[in-house]
Amino acid sequence: MDTPDETLASAAAQGDRTAFAVLIGRHYDRVFGLAFRLTGNRAEAEDLAQDICAALPAKLRHWRGEARFTTWLYRVVVNATHDLRRRQATRTRAAAGWGDWELARQDEIATQAATMDWLTEAMTRLTPELRDTVALVLGEEMTQVEAGQVLGLSEGTIAWRMSEVKKRLRALAREDAK
Repeated sequence: MDTPDETLASAAAQGDRTAFAVLIGRHYDRVFGLAFRLTGNRAEAEDLAQDICAALPAKLRHWRGEARFTTWLYRVVVNATHDLRRRQATRTRAAAGWGDWELARQDEIATQAATMDWLTEAMTRLTPELRDTVALVLGEEMTQVEAGQVLGLSEGTIAWRMSEVKKRLRALAREDAK
């Protein structure tokens, strides 16, 4: 049986190069895929994925194992993408100045980043079963049938879970808006 990611991550955090290599081998495509979806640019996604993998040994020392390794890794990718966007925005401001268009663009970027931060935080307040489901259906763009096969559940259960996710996220948004 394959060694669980969490065990490998703990070993890699202690300097086990073989464990680190296995983690990278398992998850590089996932890191690149999410980076590509977040940036929309293949070259930026490739650079970002390589930067993340290069920084991962140091970041693993801060991994506490409170969430699944893949959940933590997704957050690392999201944070790295946010950092990239901030650097790009700084360069753009320096090169182009602050026109009305730039202010509107900066507001949009900030709004999108805040929305993504809220969604990422809100997802942690869902049950693990719902997080697993939404990660597969939305994050990995699986069909409900495919997600059901991965989780060993029926398509109807996956559909119910996705409905429940939407309901709970709406409730959390209303609660947070108060």
